[in-house]
Amino acid sequence: MNAATGLSARPTLFSRAGWIALAIATLILAAVPLLNLVTPEGSPLHLSSYVVALVGKFMCYAIAALALDLVWGYTGILSLGHGLFFALGGYAHGMYLMRAIGHDGVYQSDLPDFMVFLNWKAYPWYWSFTEHFTYAIGLALFVPGILAFTFGFFAFRSRIKGVYFSIITQALTFAAMLLFFRNNTGFGGNNGFTDFKRILGFTITAPSTKAALYLVTLAVLLGSLILGRMLTQSKLGRVLTGIRDAESRLMFVGYDPLWFKLFIWTFSAVLCGIAGALYVPQVGIINPGEMSPANSIEMVIWVATGGRGTLIGPILGAGVVNFLKTIFTSAFPEFWLYLLGLIFVLVTLFLPQGLVGLAKKIYAARRVGPRPAPLAAKGAS
Repeated sequence: MNAATGLSARPTLFSRAGWIALAIATLILAAVPLLNLVTPEGSPLHLSSYVVALVGKFMCYAIAALALDLVWGYTGILSLGHGLFFALGGYAHGMYLMRAIGHDGVYQSDLPDFMVFLNWKAYPWYWSFTEHFTYAIGLALFVPGILAFTFGFFAFRSRIKGVYFSIITQALTFAAMLLFFRNNTGFGGNNGFTDFKRILGFTITAPSTKAALYLVTLAVLLGSLILGRMLTQSKLGRVLTGIRDAESRLMFVGYDPLWFKLFIWTFSAVLCGIAGALYVPQVGIINPGEMSPANSIEMVIWVATGGRGTLIGPILGAGVVNFLKTIFTSAFPEFWLYLLGLIFVLVTLFLPQGLVGLAKKIYAARRVGPRPAPLAAKGAS
């Protein structure tokens, strides 16, 4: 409470311990590409380019999970279609990367190899200006944002919510996936975009380029976390949690949930598009499989595992689940989906607040300490 004004003090963005933990985690993650560049191969500290790309991919997933947490964890809108926004951002950046290949393709043509193979004579109109990096990044922001705004406006205005909204988002994602699988749409069909050569004139497979992409992804993840924290601790954040907990009561006191939902839904989609745009040059491929409903469901599992409504939880959940996926798909690929389902069931039953909730319980129990033994009854021998 502020003694001078009588108003509640604005909550701090992070506690001192939170800032310290964030700084330590940032330094550790920032050291990953540096260990690849400056340490010689064979050194125990050397990290391969594979590890750099893998951790970079995990951070892209973490950004997408954080974006989903803003709409599900804080606003109560369960989306099963965020994989679509992620893939659209990836395709927008992939268009630039395909054009940057130039004559280095198999057919040595101005057109991408898949267009030459299909006997296309020129780029379709929607590929115009995609040879410019800034334009392609603009597409990665605006295409998911415009689609989310248009879809969200009609859905939220019609008061569609709950499981019905989730099913519609899943149907939208599935329809887009089927569209992009078609060769005549001009997005590479089943194979999508791959075999990238350059980005901004730099060789995309060079260790220094991979390190730069990694550090940009880390900066975006850190910025997204801080911005998400600012949003959720503001008055807007309190309105969003009000929508989640008691939307009808919020409407009764004079708030129109439509525009608040539409804002956070569109912002979340744009953030997913950014994650997809960062994902493509580090992984080296984008295809319609990224739009599959299973990928969107997997994002929900990341958020649930880490702890929805916490921001840091989805980041942790994305890292843990994808680390397990990397291990199991290498050793036991046929069992991964069973393990993923088991993780979701166990988290739902025993860890409803995710790993962050478990950590809070353990910390609270250690801080309180063991309960004192009951006093012996008076007069007992």
